[in-house]
Amino acid sequence: MSVERIQQHFRDSAAIALAAMETLAVPVAAAVDTMFAALANSSKILACGNGGSAANAQQFAAELIGRFERERPGLPALALTTDASVLTAVANDYAYDQVFAKQVRALGQPGDVLLALSTSGNSANVLAAIEEAHEREMIVIALTGKGGGNVNAVLADTDIHLCVPSDRTARIQEIHLLAIHCLCDGIDAMLLGDD
Repeated sequence: MSVERIQQHFRDSAAIALAAMETLAVPVAAAVDTMFAALANSSKILACGNGGSAANAQQFAAELIGRFERERPGLPALALTTDASVLTAVANDYAYDQVFAKQVRALGQPGDVLLALSTSGNSANVLAAIEEAHEREMIVIALTGKGGGNVNAVLADTDIHLCVPSDRTARIQEIHLLAIHCLCDGIDAMLLGDD
């Protein structure tokens, strides 16, 4: 393996992070405000995505329920990617496109937030979850890349779109994780004050 190839990954990641900082800082701040307002009003955050996005959704929920960097009471968040029985039952009895939407329908309430992750913006099951969240009067925060894909067409004016300026899945997922850390830190700062 070439050391130069490895170094190029680091350079590419840093370049995308700097580009994303310019385009995403303001909408990430708005997403923090939206999530904090929901949590302050006894609402919860549901998160969904596939593959690496599923892992990011799970990490987000874990950092809210447990803690991010500072001790605080747990905050209500749920990754819709973790219950194998629900996922396989819905996929088998209905369709894989419905694995998140059925959970949003069952668990989502007006005022809740859906954190929807799709690197391409085209994941059918994430799109269905967004549409169901709107039916439940939830706000959607979408994390995408590659121009946003079909997510662009289903978001409402009250939703927040965090679209990473990259077409490379690995780079998009890296920035999604960074954005998740910013969201968690921002929520903690609003809850506990700046440290």
